[in-house]
Amino acid sequence: TIRPVRRSYYDPSSAPGKGVVWEWENDSGTWTPYDMDVGITIQRAYEKQHPWVDLSAIGFCYVIDFATMGQINRQTQRKRRVRRRLDMVYPLVSGTLPKSQSWPASPGAAAAPPVPACTCPQCLLVMSVKAAAAAAGPGTSTLQPRKAAPAKPPATPKPPVPAAGPKAPDGVAAVRGSLKPLAVQGGRRQAASTPALSSAGASGSPPGGVGSGKGSRASLGTLNRSHLQRLAIAQSRVLIASGVPTVPVKNLTGSSPVNPALAGITGILMSAAGLPVCLTRPPKLVLHPPPVSKSEIQSIPGISHSCRKTTKKQAKKGKTPEEVLKKYLQKVRHPPDEDCTICMECLSAPSGYKGPQPAIKPDLVGKLVKCSHVFHLHCLVAMYNNGNKDGSLQCPTCKTIYGVKTGTQPPGKMEYHIIPHALPGHADCKTIRIIYNIPPGVQGPEHPNPGKSFTARGFPRHCYLPDSEKGRKVLKLLLVAWDRRLIFAIGTSSTTGESDTVIWNEIHHKTEFGSNLTGHGYPDINYLDNVLAELAAQGITEESLAQEKD
Repeated sequence: TIRPVRRSYYDPSSAPGKGVVWEWENDSGTWTPYDMDVGITIQRAYEKQHPWVDLSAIGFCYVIDFATMGQINRQTQRKRRVRRRLDMVYPLVSGTLPKSQSWPASPGAAAAPPVPACTCPQCLLVMSVKAAAAAAGPGTSTLQPRKAAPAKPPATPKPPVPAAGPKAPDGVAAVRGSLKPLAVQGGRRQAASTPALSSAGASGSPPGGVGSGKGSRASLGTLNRSHLQRLAIAQSRVLIASGVPTVPVKNLTGSSPVNPALAGITGILMSAAGLPVCLTRPPKLVLHPPPVSKSEIQSIPGISHSCRKTTKKQAKKGKTPEEVLKKYLQKVRHPPDEDCTICMECLSAPSGYKGPQPAIKPDLVGKLVKCSHVFHLHCLVAMYNNGNKDGSLQCPTCKTIYGVKTGTQPPGKMEYHIIPHALPGHADCKTIRIIYNIPPGVQGPEHPNPGKSFTARGFPRHCYLPDSEKGRKVLKLLLVAWDRRLIFAIGTSSTTGESDTVIWNEIHHKTEFGSNLTGHGYPDINYLDNVLAELAAQGITEESLAQEKD
């Protein structure tokens, strides 16, 4: 297995640069450190004396409350303890230190063992850039020679703290390979870099080629973060100036067609060929908006209340299946020479349905009044008995709905309101937030396995619509779909494979607020039109709004 790797730079003023570690308490009572990026975000808010920090902007649905030092799950409201402790500072120098020594090295401590010399074009380029920076004047760190001079060198003052260099682009890790022109001119570059290295080191250091065993070998031990960043930037400028193009390989977590292993192999091969490779981090998943106070939440104009609840609806009694179908059918005395699409037998022959026999003759044929499709009455009654028995009928050929279609959604609650944040692609309006909450329970007679318990994963589920004219229209129709129990159903999850669980029921919702990594977010210019078409397929149109008012 080949996996991509990357190297990250952290500013000395950040949490790892100061040795600050943020941890959360797990279920066993021990402490688990946050990821580096999460810890940096928490520490930045802590230093700015913010009362809390919301981690949804970096893809986590947690809020860190500094007053109580707690982590709150925004969905379940579960709270865990967090703590801030000081640890070893993130390494600022290279090489191996004795075990008794910690980062950073204290003044007067024993020096690290010498690092073996390296003559690859990559190191030669770094050395030449470092030597040029040292020769440029004050404000740059000096290079340490590999061996001490025979004569005792005079004491050198401590170099001044260098000014902060240009910050590397956020979220980008650059992996630079060797360069063929540099390899060809390796000897010349070594010779050219020798005087600069000698003058930058202690006086009296022996001259010689960088790659020679007797020559001095400068290390990167004295480079701090800003110097390393400047080296990377200068190195990239040299590579680009040499005429070799920069080729990006994006989204190494597998969220794009570029497989992580393929991206890693590509980077290795391109580096070996002398090509620079830029590996970019994938964008963050943003599921939730920034925190919203109760005073900022607004009701939706034109829609009464802000919450709907559903309960189990009983099937209409007093009407037999034959009486229900009679409203939607016309008898056909002379059936056409074609097959019934339910039993696949010829319409002129008796029905081929072999299940429980309804109280109707198997050779009777009827035509649906709207779409004019023809079926055995025997087959239609059997299909109705196997469905929701809610007084509605859907043509099995063209899906035309007769009556008011209802579903088998379990009991739950739907909340909806306006929050003062804009969705990507809808910067001119606020956002409608919908919160669905369905608890687990026991399946009823209309469900796949009556009497068996069902699960409800991922609730409450947050969904988002733009607060525009079309967005409010979609919300009104979704309210009708909720009342008719068509938003959710009980079945087998297509993502986890779990059976007897609450699943979406063919009406797509947007569950990402600030990103669109899974396809369930914004911007999506066709979403509102698509969901209107999906609602129409369930028999929910603007005419349904008038029916609900009646």
